[in-house]
Amino acid sequence: MTTFKRHLPDILYCWFILSLIFPNVALAVTENLSVWARIANVVLPLGIYIWAASRSSRIGRTVWLMFPFIFLAAFQTVLLGLYGRSVISVDMFLNVVTTNGSEVGELLASLWPSLILVGILYLPPLVMASVCLRHGLRLGRLPRRACGRLGLASASAGLVSLGLSYAVSGSYAARKDLYPVNAGYNVCLAVDRTVKTGRYGETSAGYAYDSRPLHPDSVRELYVMVVGETSRAADWQLMGYGRPTNPRLSRREGVICGHKALSESNTTHKSVPMLLSPVEAVTYDRDIYCVKSVITAFSEAGFETAFISNQRPNRSFIDFFGMEADTTLFVREQPGYAETPGDFVLLDVLDGLLERGPRKLFAVLHCYGSHFNYCDRYGAEDACFGPCDFPEASARYRGELVNAYDNTIVATDRFLDGLIARLEAEDAEGWMIYTSDHGEDIFDNGSGRFLHASPMPSLHQVRVPLIAWLSDSYRKAYPEESRSLAVNMQKAVSTSRSFAPTAMALGGIDSPRLDHGASLASPRYTPRNPLYLNDHNEAVSLKSMLK
Repeated sequence: MTTFKRHLPDILYCWFILSLIFPNVALAVTENLSVWARIANVVLPLGIYIWAASRSSRIGRTVWLMFPFIFLAAFQTVLLGLYGRSVISVDMFLNVVTTNGSEVGELLASLWPSLILVGILYLPPLVMASVCLRHGLRLGRLPRRACGRLGLASASAGLVSLGLSYAVSGSYAARKDLYPVNAGYNVCLAVDRTVKTGRYGETSAGYAYDSRPLHPDSVRELYVMVVGETSRAADWQLMGYGRPTNPRLSRREGVICGHKALSESNTTHKSVPMLLSPVEAVTYDRDIYCVKSVITAFSEAGFETAFISNQRPNRSFIDFFGMEADTTLFVREQPGYAETPGDFVLLDVLDGLLERGPRKLFAVLHCYGSHFNYCDRYGAEDACFGPCDFPEASARYRGELVNAYDNTIVATDRFLDGLIARLEAEDAEGWMIYTSDHGEDIFDNGSGRFLHASPMPSLHQVRVPLIAWLSDSYRKAYPEESRSLAVNMQKAVSTSRSFAPTAMALGGIDSPRLDHGASLASPRYTPRNPLYLNDHNEAVSLKSMLK
């Protein structure tokens, strides 16, 4: 046996322990914990890893049996590289099963520094474990006994630190503060939510709005809700941005802007269902598995309905809500379209619906908007800012990233202007309301934060644009709703709470489920303190979450 093979089990043992404990050390530095909690977060898991790995001389087998811990550690390391802090959240696990392959590829291509680190830390022990298994290489007895005693001593010290962590902080809980306990707990919650989501058809079967139309049946009505993607208010000219990112909407009369709009989630799979239903942060965990969307409310009131999406189906509530419509189309699933078609294809589909001359039409357009990779979301016509080519998503290339991102807002501006022009050309009472599901971080203010869906949101991730347009005939027919909308759009708004009720009120839908206090089209609208739907689906003060 060569010298290398003889020492390979010992090398594997040390590398394995160090790779597993790396996230604990990082989290002990990044998280807001007491000194005792930081110590417990390292010493207790370290002792358990050392002890568990020394139980058998067959270290290769042990490493593969503990592969779930390697997977969690690798996942955690990538997220630390992306967000700079926080344990793997429930939403992150759910994103794994609700994000399509093309989005994953775009994201991973920008995370190569973190992926290289993961490769260095976690691939070698798996390779060495396979070699040890194949050649029957084992740890010696004396090292195992010594390591076992060291592990028990470290774990004992960790338990003392854990007890002191509870003693000095009333908010401390291992299920949220001790890695990998918290990651395991979040896995369980993700599985539970996935199971509940799978039963949605059963749990929502009896839901109804009992809608009653208030507008005359003789009048033609065309109403469109637009749900944007990853569009942050800070980069909208209409919201005070210094760049001309809204050259068309800024010149169009009748556009109403909400400057104080916030989303209650920074994740698509939670934010969009809240935008499309009466569910909000306060009621999300209780009601999301049994409600139907505002599409059903309009259907019950006699409207032809459509859901047109430029995103792929992802087995979430977005899909379930979209299937409630008379016409449901996921454009990117259709043959003949490019992998990343612009949102203008949604207007092509809408044109087909309008050509049929429906008397009452309610449509939801779900955009791909400003989702990374930004350069894929606009064409040459909207490339107003440059340079916008970046070899990697890093703070070093923030200027190029912002230029590319701002070009996506220019494209969204042209898209919305084109939609308004179509509605304006029709002989009908019509309106369009737009907001985005959430915003985005782009290494702002010298930070290392990028993208969205981080467990601790930033203001850029939750402050979103809110736009409305009403046709002249609509404003004349319904002056009270029009005035209320113009006034209330200037107040603080939770889009998660108000988007669906506003659509129902503007559409003349009377329903026992309509909350007039949340509708921007109602004189009874009442703002409330901003809330955020956290990773455990609890409604908490947004101010307490912003970092």
